[in-house]
Amino acid sequence: MKRAGILVLAGAIVATLVAASNPMRERDADFRSQAISGTLHYVVYLPPGYGTSGMRYPVVYFLHGLPSSGTAYRSVGFVEQALDGLKRPAILVAPQGARWNEPDPEYVDHGPGDRWETAIARELPRVVDARYRTIRSRDGRALVGLSAGGFGAMHIALAHLDTFSVVESWSGYFHPTDPTGTKAIDLGAGNDVHRQLQATRTGDSRFAAENEQLNRELARAGIPHVFRLYPGGHEQALWGKHAGPWLSLALANLAPAK
Repeated sequence: MKRAGILVLAGAIVATLVAASNPMRERDADFRSQAISGTLHYVVYLPPGYGTSGMRYPVVYFLHGLPSSGTAYRSVGFVEQALDGLKRPAILVAPQGARWNEPDPEYVDHGPGDRWETAIARELPRVVDARYRTIRSRDGRALVGLSAGGFGAMHIALAHLDTFSVVESWSGYFHPTDPTGTKAIDLGAGNDVHRQLQATRTGDSRFAAENEQLNRELARAGIPHVFRLYPGGHEQALWGKHAGPWLSLALANLAPAK
């Protein structure tokens, strides 16, 4: 996966991640999406005791990195282990972020039949709320992204503050890029996080500067957030090491299960 930089945002906007390996708690599901004119697949990871508790739970939506295959949403199992070690239970949902013939859609709306932002921000929460015992309000939803998913999480959450109350970017960046992660691409007005804000960590230095820039812009805009730099590379070892604390921060800013 491309990209680097870790931005953790809290308060009005923050977030989280998803995974699974227990077949009693993991469910591979899908629905017919009008936004992408096809089937959108996703994995749901249910908290311990979900089957008998009768409680409603906050939901953490996780966006995987890009470019990827159409099954990359299934490869986030390390977060299950981190989440199980925390005291606040939540439902985790990892949606498909690419198709076999479209490996790097950048989580934005490109046009009719290719609207990934709409599918994830509007359609997916409605489906999840209808199928599972969720807290059905923005106070119960977080959006997190890893690498390219970090861009997707920031872009979508800032554009849909009525849907998500928490957003996190793990080793993310803040403008759409080509599959190499080195060349910016123009996807139209509103598809750039900095443009949306209007002055609104990393071991891999490629995106360190723009992470630091966004931190300054958020501070100038008075938006409550958390920004930290971590030693290490743009790699699983870094994310796995810190997944627990990052998830804990997100859950602390969501409504608890009830």
